Amino acid sequence: MERSIKDSILNNKQYLGEKNYSQKSFLWENMTMGTCYYPEHWIEELWASDLERMKAAGISVIRIAEFAWSKIEPRESEYDFSFFDRFLELCLEKEIKVIFSTPTATPPAWLTEAHPEVLNARIDGVLYRHGSRKHYNYNSPVYQDYCRNIVTQSAMHYGPHPAVIGWQIDNELNCELRDFYSDADDAAFRVFLQEKYETLDALNAAWGNVFWNQTYTDWKEIHLPGLTPGKGVNPHMQLDYYRFIAESTFLFCKMQADILRSYCKPGDFITTNGMFPHIDNHRMTKECLDIYMFDSYPNFAFGLGSNPANEPLNDRWNSKTQNEVRSICPHYGIMEQQSGAGGWTTKMEGPAPRPGQLTLWAMQSVAHGADFISFFRWRTCTFGTEIYWHGILDYDNRDNRKLREVKDFYQKLQTLEPVCNADYVTSFGLLKDYDNVWDMEADIWHNRIASYSDNEIFAGAELSNLPYDVIYLQKDSTLSDLNSYPVLIYPHPVIMSQERADLLTAYVEQGGTLLIGCRSGLKNLNGICEMLPQPGLLHELTGTDIQDFTYASPAEEAVYADWNGTNIPMPVFHDILTPLPGTDVLARYADSYYKGEAALTEHRTGKGRVLHLGSAFSRDTLPMLLKYAGAVSPFTELIEADGKDVELTLRRKNERTFLFVLNFQAAEVSYTLLTPMRALYTGEEVSGPQMLPAFGTAVYEVL
Repeated sequence: MERSIKDSILNNKQYLGEKNYSQKSFLWENMTMGTCYYPEHWIEELWASDLERMKAAGISVIRIAEFAWSKIEPRESEYDFSFFDRFLELCLEKEIKVIFSTPTATPPAWLTEAHPEVLNARIDGVLYRHGSRKHYNYNSPVYQDYCRNIVTQSAMHYGPHPAVIGWQIDNELNCELRDFYSDADDAAFRVFLQEKYETLDALNAAWGNVFWNQTYTDWKEIHLPGLTPGKGVNPHMQLDYYRFIAESTFLFCKMQADILRSYCKPGDFITTNGMFPHIDNHRMTKECLDIYMFDSYPNFAFGLGSNPANEPLNDRWNSKTQNEVRSICPHYGIMEQQSGAGGWTTKMEGPAPRPGQLTLWAMQSVAHGADFISFFRWRTCTFGTEIYWHGILDYDNRDNRKLREVKDFYQKLQTLEPVCNADYVTSFGLLKDYDNVWDMEADIWHNRIASYSDNEIFAGAELSNLPYDVIYLQKDSTLSDLNSYPVLIYPHPVIMSQERADLLTAYVEQGGTLLIGCRSGLKNLNGICEMLPQPGLLHELTGTDIQDFTYASPAEEAVYADWNGTNIPMPVFHDILTPLPGTDVLARYADSYYKGEAALTEHRTGKGRVLHLGSAFSRDTLPMLLKYAGAVSPFTELIEADGKDVELTLRRKNERTFLFVLNFQAAEVSYTLLTPMRALYTGEEVSGPQMLPAFGTAVYEVL
């Protein structure tokens, strides 16, 4: 099974080039509810009663096998399909459909012991060991061969089974570990760079290797970004490293997808679940998958994840991530929807959902575009690292309030059949691209500014009832991807290419309004600062010149700008703007040594215009900017509600419009329906003042 890294990569690319079967068209026909089940965790005597209880609760689909390699291949080349054969036959009997998973997230001990080269490593080269999950690396030729084999054997045997309706690739690609430092990755990185740059002279120029004497004279001198004094890793090398990880992840996923495509039944879908860093999820979905699945854990908003701490929006922050998911797949599924407290024995101590929150969180996913909700998990495991990651049922296996709430959610979900495959309605679009997302990780200046704006734009939009889409600019992006949005915000495109600048210009000229913030157009695609007047390639489009800039000084009070007598906050960073001829100044700095200089400008091009803000965006300024830009709330004539009290979303299909009202607070809230609507849960026609209980939800069809 041994072969060289380069041969392995070339083999992969040839293999991928021959096959591109993705349907890219799967949609759920009905609102569907599922759960994650692990038959290997339970005695077989429980299986039948579990499936019967699931069906009675409204669960019709289960996901299985993502960590069960040894149940299929207990020893190398020794296959035993009997375990899942028995289980699938029982699923068929009980009328439960199955999403079968490839088990590559957890290689078996016999494999890692015999071939430690399949393991990932820390940045200092120390290997991760067997005993957890996601401890492999994508680029080991040995691991690729074993993965091809187990995926092929699984697909050949289980693919024809009538209970199987879809396949999940791996589990949470790049979860646990999103950086790779094995010897195989080191070798594959060089191959990746040779294919990209062809010559060392080109690579040295692209990375600015003359700085600190980093020039390479032989390809073998290049290694993965490693430990250096003061964390002084070359940022241009680091940017390419993230691109390399994304490419490695894509090739690993594509290899499995092509095998599955060869054996799965017509109509069965291929998916994976996520979403995690250093992956081009858009490319992966376009070229590998039929539908994308997200794992939704709103409790992370309470400090278990990376969302801002002490925020009044709390678990509403999960909606920010689902905006991103919708950019990958507008009609997606939730493979893991939180149903209980989350936590491992080693990390993440989380509270249980309060009564109503299980439904609230699941309906939050439906409101943003999910038509399949699968709760994680059916029953809390009694052993292992995740004994505190609670499911619907607890250790004692008795009916409980969570199961009752799942049943109630299913009754509500059935009333939402008309919403299935309906589109999400927005006020504006938020532009992103992977070059800038990954540059943020390599550049703390970029990260501080862009992260602030990303969070504040979401908060400002939520609190002002201004829903938005996220749009990722990609190599194949065209004007048609943008021109349905009258207003776009591209907060801080520090990296800019001529192709993107041309696309933005075309968008504005045909009548769009573009808002950009500070530090735009500073770098080229390699992350090197351009010797151009800032904002670089956007200079003519914005009609501004920047000759002076600074972080907001901690020695000063907050800096504001005067916009027609209103003080607007100018947080984090300040570009001091000089308007070019034909550019109007809307606001001027009211503080600091640049008092009186331009802080917000407007430049008209063709039928459209560009607003250039010299700072990061804030939740207070965002509604003012959007109002001036012409973005309107889709709720104005439908409902009167305080964005601090409830989250509002709209989904629309053909001529039918559906309004979701979600209360994330532990107290009842009031709002007023401004036009007659039908409450879908009850079928009742309503209008006027309404009350929603703590953690309550309501869905209406506008009449």
